[in-house]
Amino acid sequence: MEITFSEWVPVIDSSSVGEVRRTALLAAHRLGFDETRSGELALLATEVSRNVLLHGGGGQIVLAGMNEGQGPVARILALDQGAGIANIPQAMADGYSTIGTMGAGLGAMKRIATVLDIFTAKSGTIVLLELGQAAAKDKLQIAGMAIPYPGERVCGDGWSCHSSPERTITLLVDGLGHGWEASEAAREAIETFRRRVELPPGQILHYLHEALRKTRGAVAAIAEIRPKENSLVFAGVGNISCSLFSKDASQSFVSHNGTLGVRTSKIQEFRAAWPADAVLVLHSDGLQAKWDLTSYAGLASRHPAIIGGALLRDFRRQRDDASVVVVKAA
Repeated sequence: MEITFSEWVPVIDSSSVGEVRRTALLAAHRLGFDETRSGELALLATEVSRNVLLHGGGGQIVLAGMNEGQGPVARILALDQGAGIANIPQAMADGYSTIGTMGAGLGAMKRIATVLDIFTAKSGTIVLLELGQAAAKDKLQIAGMAIPYPGERVCGDGWSCHSSPERTITLLVDGLGHGWEASEAAREAIETFRRRVELPPGQILHYLHEALRKTRGAVAAIAEIRPKENSLVFAGVGNISCSLFSKDASQSFVSHNGTLGVRTSKIQEFRAAWPADAVLVLHSDGLQAKWDLTSYAGLASRHPAIIGGALLRDFRRQRDDASVVVVKAA
C-alpha cells in the first residue's frame, strides 16, 4: 500500500461540513477520480461530517488517499464522542432519524461506499468509508494516521509501508519537535526507507541515521511481518511505542534510546511470532501510553483504521504531533 496523502479536518460547526466537502473534492482530484466518483466522494464526506456534527456534537474527519496496487482508494474516517448509535441496523434504514432529518445519510453511504464499517459505544462513534478498488482479502490490513500539532500546517510525524507477497515492512517516524523542520526530518526518513525497503529493519535504521544527519533528527521504528512464516521483526530508536496483541498473549517491544541523525547507542532487532489473529500497534509519543484495547469491547476485531482512530480520538496529546499505525492479519 502506498499512502499518497492524509488530511485531518475538525468538525465544530456547519462551516466545517463545507470544509470537509472541499477537502474531499481536492482529494478526488489528486487521486484522479472521474466526475462521477468525485461526486460520490464529496457526498460521502458531506453526509458523514454532517452526522458527526448533528449526532456527535462535533469531532474530526480524516481523509486519506492511497494505492492498494489495484488503483486509487479514498478513505474517510469520521470520529465523534457522542452518545453512540443504539441500533445500527435501524440507523441504516432509509427514513429513520432521531433528530427530524430525512434519515437518508447512513443508507446512502452504504449504497455508495466500497467499504462501510461502524464502531459505536457510549464513548462515541467511528465510521469508516472507502471508495475505490477493494483490497485483496488475503493481504494484511494496514492503516496509519499522522496528525499535526494544533495550529500547524505540516506534521512532523509520518509513516510508510511496503508490501510484497512474502513480507510487509512498515515505518513510523517522529521528527524532533514539530513544524516544518520536524516535517523535513520525517520526509527524509520516509524517502530513505522507500529506497531501502528490501533490507531488514535494523539495517534500514542505520541508513536512516546517516541520512538524517543533515536534519534536526528523528526517532523511528520499523516492523517487518512475514505472514507465511508467522514471524515479526522489530527495531526502533527513541520513544516510539510498539505492542503486539492476540487472544492468547500481548507483547511490547523495546526501542533503544537515541535520536537518528544525532546520536544512537544501539540498534537491535527483536523477533517474535506473528499469530493468526495478531494486531500490531505502533505510535509516537503524541499518544498517551495508558490505552488498553481490551477496554473497548470488540475493537480489536475491527478494521485497523477504526482501531487507530479510536486511540487517536481518546488518547491524543494536544501538545505534539501524533501518529499511529495498526497492522492486522487479514
